[in-house]
Amino acid sequence: MSQPALKNNRLIRALLRQPTDTTPVWIMRQAGRYLPEYRATRKQAGSFLDLCKNKELACEVTLQPLRRFDLDAAILFSDILTIPDAMGLGLYFVEGEGPKFERPLRSLADISALGVPDPCASLSYVTDAVSLVRQRLDGQVPLIGFSGSPWTLSTYMVEGGSSKEYRYIKGMMYESPSALHRLLDTLAKAVTAYLNAQIEAGAQAVMVFDTWGGVLTPQTYRDFSLNYMQQIVSGLKREHDGQTIPVTLFTKGGAQWLEEIADTGCDALGLDWTININEAHSRVGNKVALQGNLDPCVLYADPDTIRKNVQDVITRFGNHPGHVFNLGHGIHPGVDPDHLGVLIDAVHEFGFDIRK
Repeated sequence: MSQPALKNNRLIRALLRQPTDTTPVWIMRQAGRYLPEYRATRKQAGSFLDLCKNKELACEVTLQPLRRFDLDAAILFSDILTIPDAMGLGLYFVEGEGPKFERPLRSLADISALGVPDPCASLSYVTDAVSLVRQRLDGQVPLIGFSGSPWTLSTYMVEGGSSKEYRYIKGMMYESPSALHRLLDTLAKAVTAYLNAQIEAGAQAVMVFDTWGGVLTPQTYRDFSLNYMQQIVSGLKREHDGQTIPVTLFTKGGAQWLEEIADTGCDALGLDWTININEAHSRVGNKVALQGNLDPCVLYADPDTIRKNVQDVITRFGNHPGHVFNLGHGIHPGVDPDHLGVLIDAVHEFGFDIRK
């Protein structure tokens, strides 16, 4: 089935470093707990996982922020841990504690038993949601698909949940690196297949979230995180239905590795708030677009302060192509939705028209 042409293609153009009429903006976790309508739908679903696995409800929460705000993209509502769940590790969520796994990976035998899940089978609820969102968007804005990075996924899978010490994953990294490399290689294959399936289903851009890459040393980051994101970038479909599919890599805490991430062949780098965007641009030049990098906590401030900080980021990037405005990480649950509206309107107001 042919899809309607995009009415708003600012995001795609910016990710490909092409001129836009103003700076495009979308927000990490823009479909989430800060919205009362999301909380109502989450309650209707019964649980977070049930919400992710119900294509109608996942589509609904994906579209909710677009009804409120003048956003330049939708991002699929899902979770980064869908792949480990499909691998049979027994994903569940504990209120106030986050994700947990019933069967964490602690040995080479555990890792060797894993297979690459078929995204059209055990993850079909995700691709079904992608297709439904594309249909309901009707070309309004592009749809972003995503996955966690192999290192970030492995961190949850080995630790059995969130961690502050990384006892088990770093223990494995140093004591049994071959076992961890086997896990990461399996995950790189799984993420590649998963993102390609999202692209086939209708995702018009994809993003890899390396949430925990910043806890690594320079050498272990290259060996255990960047190397596997490079594999993914090399294996992704970069064109579908005659359209280029931009790829963004985001390592939280990864400012020291920007040049190396840019060398993977991705189209854009996500930035957290620990580096000024003008410095990042001076380091990578026009090789990639940049996405970010406002501190999410700015949204707790008053509207004038929000506008001032938005203008500062945009001014620092300057009057040239390749900037997608975003936060440096996901929006916090306690943010007033009206404050996000102030941010989005300010981005379009202060953004440069660089079509001439």
